[in-house]
Amino acid sequence: MKITIVGAGNVGATCANEIAIKEIADELVILDVNEGMTRGKALDLWQTSPILSFDTRIVPAADDYEKTNNSDVVVITAGLPRKPGMSRDDLIHTNALIVKDVVENIVKYSPEAILIIVSNPLDVMTYAAFLAANGLSSKKVFGMAGILDTARFKSFIAEALNISPKSIHAILMGGHGDSMVPLPRYTTVSGIPIKELLPEKKLNEILERTKKGGGELVNLMGTSAWYAPGAATAQMVESVVRNQRRVFPVCAALNGEYGLSNLHLGVPVVLGKNGIEKVIELHLDEEEMSLLKKSAKEVKQLMQVLDDMNIFEKKYAHLNPIG
Repeated sequence: MKITIVGAGNVGATCANEIAIKEIADELVILDVNEGMTRGKALDLWQTSPILSFDTRIVPAADDYEKTNNSDVVVITAGLPRKPGMSRDDLIHTNALIVKDVVENIVKYSPEAILIIVSNPLDVMTYAAFLAANGLSSKKVFGMAGILDTARFKSFIAEALNISPKSIHAILMGGHGDSMVPLPRYTTVSGIPIKELLPEKKLNEILERTKKGGGELVNLMGTSAWYAPGAATAQMVESVVRNQRRVFPVCAALNGEYGLSNLHLGVPVVLGKNGIEKVIELHLDEEEMSLLKKSAKEVKQLMQVLDDMNIFEKKYAHLNPIG
């Protein structure tokens, strides 16, 4: 089993560390335009193998896509963070060009690979990757966001109740960030509805903190998170490689599910050896569906911004997400 990670920054390196330790791959390729960083992190990680007892072979590829040949799964973390003075549109344009170049090179050498997108803005970059893949099934191109958002939500609940996060089951849908759709009705602690354990005010506070989870970390550290995003991505890779068929919220292409089409949005899916094996349609109540449609509208606006840049020949026909 061969896995490639494009981007040797904090998220990519953390993901690589998780994959190596769990021995998910026989060969793990780390690719980045920064040769010194790529070779250094690959060497540093390999030198932990005698300590942590793993056999995964680490291969540095300094912008050499030929070394990624015949990869089974490719994780794409490449992209620039938003800098002071950079507009939202500037960020989309810059990172879409990076994702386009990466994906086109990846599919040249690994035309059947499953692509997991982590680059930001997540929802629109997943859409960009799908366009750049030019014919690769939408079941094989999806984004990491929901697992991270849900993990933050569960960690805050565990903290509030002073319990193990292992006991908490939850799901979040929609776009990554402020437009995410919380689903307290589907949140339980060992089967106990969360509303029986937390007062509504406290639960709402946790939901709001979850929505701004990424921003909270940026304010604290001056940079975006990497431990949780890297671990979340590795969990997705493991479910695919080992055909675990775990149910996770991911940014997936929708073609009629939830009454939405031509859109990449966070929804629960079954992840297995073929990528997205199935999109799960929950029975949402009127308020939940309204929030999902609102989130879909915001994501589609960003997708339209990308389309208007004319970077890709292929585009979705933008249908009204309200139906």
